[in-house]
Amino acid sequence: MSIPNDPVILLSYINTKLRDEFPSLEELCKTLGVDQAELEKKLAAIGYCYNEETNCFK
Repeated sequence: MSIPNDPVILLSYINTKLRDEFPSLEELCKTLGVDQAELEKKLAAIGYCYNEETNCFK
């Protein structure tokens, strides 16, 4: 599955998926076939880190 390339759109897309469909980032990445480390790196570049407690990037 293709995910957005633009980091800001990616942030919105991933947080929506986490809120509505997936109980964890790990599960999202496995299901969508996304490299978790690369995803976290891309979002960290715009100042966002994954928070396990809230299951979203903040």
